Amino acid sequence: MSNCCNTDKPGKPINTNTEQSAKSSCCDSDKQSIDWLMWGSAIFVLIAFVGYWLQSPSERWYYTVSATTVEMLDAMWIGMAFGVLIVGWLNRLPKDVVIATIGKGHTVSGLFRATMAGLLFDLCNHGILMVGMKLYERGASLGQVMAFIIASPWNSFTLTFILIGLIGLKWTLVFIALSLVVAWISGYIFDRLEKSGKLPKNPHAHELADDFNFKQTLKVLTKNADYSPKALINMIINGFKGSRMVFRWVAVGIVLVGLIRAFVPEDSFATWFGATAGGLLLTLLAATIIEVCSEGSTPIAADLITRASAPGNSFTFLMAGASTDYTEIMVLKDTTKSWKIALFLPLITVPQVLLIGWILNTGFAG
Repeated sequence: MSNCCNTDKPGKPINTNTEQSAKSSCCDSDKQSIDWLMWGSAIFVLIAFVGYWLQSPSERWYYTVSATTVEMLDAMWIGMAFGVLIVGWLNRLPKDVVIATIGKGHTVSGLFRATMAGLLFDLCNHGILMVGMKLYERGASLGQVMAFIIASPWNSFTLTFILIGLIGLKWTLVFIALSLVVAWISGYIFDRLEKSGKLPKNPHAHELADDFNFKQTLKVLTKNADYSPKALINMIINGFKGSRMVFRWVAVGIVLVGLIRAFVPEDSFATWFGATAGGLLLTLLAATIIEVCSEGSTPIAADLITRASAPGNSFTFLMAGASTDYTEIMVLKDTTKSWKIALFLPLITVPQVLLIGWILNTGFAG
């Protein structure tokens, strides 16, 4: 993003940014102090990553932290790289094109489009989070954003095929259908709360003009687009800038997961996470505390069916990433500038996930 502050001599016009929120100054970014949380976590992750290749396997806690860091980065980097590219690309699209693609906010069709878009995006949950936050900034309704990120965490083409191999086609299709139900219901509730004023409205909301022609606009954009290497590099740079807050909380998450794995022993898997009310709640708690990328959640969820005979726990573990993941909660808070919106994510989704998990355990466990 270019600096919109006027540093030129008096008399020159000020370059204004039409998408800047009216509540914030365009010069705020120049006055920001160092983000110690992000840089501190990033340095910790870098040291742990490099340290992994400089030490021999052992049971020591710092090796566990290093191994966890390498494992998580290996699972995340492709999805996050695609997320950066998509965020940079979305920056180049006018709001009209984005809104016309995902549909009008606070409508059934718009909510359905956002839910299906979340299902079809082949990205990990952190990559999807980047795209979801950019959709919010491009004017999508709160319900559309929530439906998009809730439907997405493990519903990518790649992970769906992996899940089919691990738990079979039947359970995979059941989980996909139920996750879409949770995403759509949650999105509908968020839209109603936003429209009624109970949750803050999206300050970036945008209405399409009556005479807007999507096909013609897309044709002109495609014809006039800059495909030069310089434009591509700028798109990638803008993608990194737009994804900064996600990188921040991902780095924090890697640090916490590494420390948890190093100091919290994993044993009695089937006993602790069986198809009981207690096992269901423990599964939710584990998924909340231990931030697991979608690539990591899929095999764990499969184990909850095959070893613990608890399909409800498996579904809960898959969905808890979108319902209680603190990275998503903190990124939502930073993007929307509202703790209320961020905390309503688990408040609205967790009861649905637990109810479905209980039904699956009661009717199909064993």
